[in-house]
Amino acid sequence: YVELAGLVKFDFLGLKTLTVLERAHELIEARGIDLDLGALPLDDRPTFEMLAQGETTGVFQLESSGMRDVLRKLRPDTFEDIIALVALYRPGPMDNIPRYIACKHGLEEPDYLHPSLEGILKETFGVMVYQEQVMQIAQVLASYSLGAADILRRVMGKKIRSGMEKQRRHFVDGAVARAVERGTAEHIFEQVFKFAGYGFNKSHAAGYALIAYETAYLKANFPVEFLAASMTLDLGNTDKLNTFRQELDRLGIRLLPPDINASGAVFTVETMPADEQAIRYALGALKNVGVQAMEAVVREREANGPFTDPFDFTGRCDPRVISKRQLESLACAGAFDCVHENRAQLFASIDTLIQHSNAVASERMSAQESLFGTESDITGHARALPDIPDWPDMERLRHEFEAIGFYLSTHPLDAYGTGLERLKVVKWTELNSRPRTHAAGRVRLAGTVIGKKERTSARGNRFAFVQFSDTSGMFEVTVFSEMLAASRGLLESGTPVLVTADARRDGEGIRLTAQSIQPLDEAVASAAPGLKVFVAHDTALPGLRDVMAGLRKGRGRVDLVLDLAPEAEVEIALPGGYAVTPEAQSAIKALPGVVEVREI
Repeated sequence: YVELAGLVKFDFLGLKTLTVLERAHELIEARGIDLDLGALPLDDRPTFEMLAQGETTGVFQLESSGMRDVLRKLRPDTFEDIIALVALYRPGPMDNIPRYIACKHGLEEPDYLHPSLEGILKETFGVMVYQEQVMQIAQVLASYSLGAADILRRVMGKKIRSGMEKQRRHFVDGAVARAVERGTAEHIFEQVFKFAGYGFNKSHAAGYALIAYETAYLKANFPVEFLAASMTLDLGNTDKLNTFRQELDRLGIRLLPPDINASGAVFTVETMPADEQAIRYALGALKNVGVQAMEAVVREREANGPFTDPFDFTGRCDPRVISKRQLESLACAGAFDCVHENRAQLFASIDTLIQHSNAVASERMSAQESLFGTESDITGHARALPDIPDWPDMERLRHEFEAIGFYLSTHPLDAYGTGLERLKVVKWTELNSRPRTHAAGRVRLAGTVIGKKERTSARGNRFAFVQFSDTSGMFEVTVFSEMLAASRGLLESGTPVLVTADARRDGEGIRLTAQSIQPLDEAVASAAPGLKVFVAHDTALPGLRDVMAGLRKGRGRVDLVLDLAPEAEVEIALPGGYAVTPEAQSAIKALPGVVEVREI
C-alpha cells in the first residue's frame, strides 16, 4: 500500500554481524595489527580455500549445511561467485545452482539465449541470476529504456496480469525490430518471465556477499579474534556457543575455562606461551550471572588486583551485584578453581560467603571500626570452610553443564574410551556432516540425556523429543509411545545411554527416531574385553576385592599387574567375567596402591 500511494519504501536491516566485524577488528588491533576492513583484498587465497572446503561456521549467509554442500561443489574463486550464490540460494533460483556449477567448471556449455546477450549473462555462465540482468536484456534485445525496463521487472516480479500481455507485445515487437526472430523473442520472454518471479537485486546480493566475504576473510586469517567476537555476540545462546566450541576444537584453538582472575565479562583473547592465541570463556556467558554484574567484577579486579580467595572475592564485590545464585553458577562452572579447587566445598559454603559479603558491605557503609578490629578479624571465623570431599567426576561435570549449558572441561562420554568404538557408535557431527545421500539409515549414537519434552499425539499416544549431548554436540531423538514407556526410567537428565535410531534427511537437518535405548554402561560392559590394573602395594587388595565383587555380572576380563620388587612384575588373570564400566574404572583408580588402570 505504501508503494501504491506513491511513497518510497525502505527496508532497514539490523545485522549483529556488523558488530561482530567491529569487535573482531578491535581484538586484532589490540595485537598491534593495523587492518582496514574497508580495503580487504577480494582475491585472498586462504579465504577462498576455506570457502571451497565448506568450513563456514560463523560466516554470514554461508554457514547452513545446505550452503556448505553447495560451496564444496562450487569451489568459489571470485567475489562474483559469492554474490551469485547469495542470490541463487533461495527457493526457486536454487534449481539453477547445479547448472551454474556445471558451466563454471566446464562440464556444460553456457546458453546465452541470443548472441547479443552474452555480455550480460557471461558473468553468471548463462544463468539469469539478478533483476538487473532482466532490465539489461530488455534494454539490449528489445530497445527498452532503463525506466521502462524497471517497469517490466516490477510487472514480472509481482505477476501483474493486467500489464503482462502489454509487456509481452512490447518486448517481442522491440526484439523483432532489432532483427531477432519472433519465435526466439517469444522464447526469451518466457525465460525472462520464468526467472523474474524470483529474481534477486544484485546490489542487495553484493552487499550481503561483501559482509559474507569480510567474515570469511577474518575467519581464514584471524580465526581466534573472529570466533571470540562471534561468541560475544551470541553470549546468551548456549546452542550457538557450543557450535563455536566444536569449531574451536576442529581448528585446534584452545577455549580456556571461566576464571574470576582472567575472564572478561565477554569473550577475550589471551596469548599463551610460545605466542599461542587462545579464547578465554566469558563470565557473562554463564547461566544466571548477567553481563552487567560480571562487568562490575572485572572493574573491581582491574582496579584493585586479582582476587586471592572466595572470601576476598565476596568481600570486595557489592552484595547488591553478586547474589547467591550467581555465586553458585560461578562455583559450578569452575570460575573459582584458580583460588579454591574444591567446588563441592565452595558450593556448600555459599551462604557463609554471602554473610561475609553483607558483613563487609555493612561495615564499609557504616565507616566505623569494628569492636573486634580489622575487617579480616570480623569475618575470620567464616574462612573455615566445611571439610567435605570434592564432587566425583560425573557430578562435577553435571554441575558444570548446569552452569555453562554444555560440557566444557571434558565430557562424561570421554570415560567410555574405546568402548564406543567397539560398539560402532557414530558422533552426531559426523552423522550430520555426511552427504545428503549417505545420511539415512540405522545408526548408533551415545549421549547423556540433557532434556525431554513429552507430547500427546492426535490419537492420544504419548511421545517425546529427547535432547542428548555427545562429545561433538547436541542432538534430538524422537521417541514414540512404546519405546517411551519401555525406556522412560533411562531418560532422566545426566543418564548416559546408547540409542539405536533411524536417521533421515529433513531439509537442512537430520531427523532421528529411536528404535532402541539401553544403558550405556551395560552396552560398553558387554562389549569391553576388560581391564589391566597395575598395583604397587598390597594396601590396594582389600578395596580392590570389594570393588570386583560388585562387578561379577559381566563378560569383561580383569588382569592384575603386581609390582613385587624393583624391575619385577607378576600378571594375574582374575577368574570369571566382570562388568567393566567407567564407574568401575574410576572406583579402581581411586584405590590407594593402584597406580594405573588400562582398557584391554
